[in-house]
Amino acid sequence: MPDGPELPRQDLMKRWLPLLALMLLLLLALAMGWHRHLSWASLRANHAALASLTMQYPLFAALAFMGVYAGAVAMAVPGAGVLGFAGGLLFGIVLGSVLTVLGATAGAAVLFLAARGALAEHLARRFAPLAARLRPGLERNGFSYLLALRLVGLVPFVLPNLAAALVGMRLAPFVTATFIGLIPSTLVITGIGSGLRDILAAGQEPRLSLLLTPAVLLPLLGMAVLALLPVAWRHWKADNA
Repeated sequence: MPDGPELPRQDLMKRWLPLLALMLLLLLALAMGWHRHLSWASLRANHAALASLTMQYPLFAALAFMGVYAGAVAMAVPGAGVLGFAGGLLFGIVLGSVLTVLGATAGAAVLFLAARGALAEHLARRFAPLAARLRPGLERNGFSYLLALRLVGLVPFVLPNLAAALVGMRLAPFVTATFIGLIPSTLVITGIGSGLRDILAAGQEPRLSLLLTPAVLLPLLGMAVLALLPVAWRHWKADNA
């Protein structure tokens, strides 16, 4: 029979196990050099073989791509952003965007749940007064904040995952905001990726400065502002009540 103090330790291990597993998988990926395949050099060297494989086994290739993307996002592997361009290159804009958004959302949800299980309850106890003040606002506006961050896409993808987990955001609004917020920027990235074949065949790299042009950034910023309008409206109503 386990004694009393062992049960909390067992619960603690259960909460930390998923996050520790992701950290160990990340260390393994880095030690084995798997992250080096998530690079322009690797995509340039292997895009013809990958395209041939995709044509021969389209369903397997689509599922494998989505699984690799989800795993890379969940483990926060450096260079995972290249996969979005690869999705456009291999599957075209529409299917590439669908697979990318689904894979990225799934990976973000895995990391979110692992981090929330390990850290959120501890932080809620440690900073109980602060959490009590912040939680109502986060429950009302967390979806809008996360959606705005996803739409802009300038914040490293892993940071909103961890921030939402630390404040104890619920899974449903996290997944919904992530899924919707990824669609516009993913369409841009896969659109660029779909036109990379000739560039890579010539041994060149794409000009990613295209992503920072006003034509791309201004619509994304506009959508982010729209996502925050409900928050501004609630604050205005509260101030004028």
